[in-house]
Amino acid sequence: MKATSRAPRIVGKIFKYLFSLLIFTVCSILLWRVFFSTQIPKSIKTLDPNPVLCQAYRTHGKELTLCYQEQNTITRTESSYGYFSVESAVFIPEINQVQIIFRYNNSTIRNLAEDYSLEEIPQKSQHLFDVTLVRTTDLTPDDKEDNIHAETLHEDRFFPNPDPQRETTLLYTYYRYTFDGVTLDDLTDGVFIDVYYVNDIDYDQKAYGTLCIYHYQSKWLEYNLTAADKKALGE
Repeated sequence: MKATSRAPRIVGKIFKYLFSLLIFTVCSILLWRVFFSTQIPKSIKTLDPNPVLCQAYRTHGKELTLCYQEQNTITRTESSYGYFSVESAVFIPEINQVQIIFRYNNSTIRNLAEDYSLEEIPQKSQHLFDVTLVRTTDLTPDDKEDNIHAETLHEDRFFPNPDPQRETTLLYTYYRYTFDGVTLDDLTDGVFIDVYYVNDIDYDQKAYGTLCIYHYQSKWLEYNLTAADKKALGE
């Protein structure tokens, strides 16, 4: 009788243990997603030490200007909500260079297949998106209110340098793109990143996703070189 009376307690302890294990597992996954899954890989996080930037750093040292603005980092339009993000956008005016970190997650690839009615979901290893930089110039600087109309803005499109850095994690795909020749002046209205599906590139049509990285009314912030940046630049 004693052995029989112990059975419910043993079963109860087993269920209690399994429930505690389930809670621990769920909490661990949530903590991993919050604190670790979004960490940018070191190779992507570090500035691209291209020859132009390295020479500028040797010339200007700590006086070299590196700046950015706080803009929306994730696409918010209904057609591409949450698809793409620009995790960093650093402007280096002395050499007319812009470097960005572009990111998308695994669900973006699944959404791409659905949006374009693809027969199968593309492989994560494929190069899926065309990324360009667009600078808009105000053609009617005396009237800032009309900048909402496309006909009052001139667009210049810039293409990234070849062979961008690319890294993947369990959830994300990252690219570091470098754009040269990007100048800003008093007539510059904004700078944007346009994203197109590689099999549907038409720059006369609306981009699959767009993110602003500069607006003339927004404040500039200083980008501080990390230890990894300085090492990569030859310090």
